[in-house]
Amino acid sequence: MKLKLAIIFGILIWFLTYVFANIFNPIFNNNLPYSNMLVPMIVIIVTGFFGILYIRNIETNEVIEGILAGIVFILIGTILDYIFLVLPHTNNSIVADYPMHIALTIIITLLITTFLGYLAQMNIDLK
Repeated sequence: MKLKLAIIFGILIWFLTYVFANIFNPIFNNNLPYSNMLVPMIVIIVTGFFGILYIRNIETNEVIEGILAGIVFILIGTILDYIFLVLPHTNNSIVADYPMHIALTIIITLLITTFLGYLAQMNIDLK
């Protein structure tokens, strides 16, 4: 496992999720007040992007690497959430319903990285 790369990507995933959530939160919450799908959508897009960047250089055990990368991404994100959002009691859309955010992040991240690892081990011949 490329732990250093996974940690860097985990930090970038957390940072970009936070930045994009703060940029797009007024737009979506003013137009869709009863739907808080913004943060999960951002997590899916950003994790998918960095998951592809991580998995594409792995040659063996891609599924296991995907699971391990997902676990590292989750740990890094949870630690950074706790340090920068939970401890200072920041009012943010991410920590508004924090247990739901953690549960969705764990499920989404593990599914994406595991699926990317599964796809990376397949030999696809597009004619």
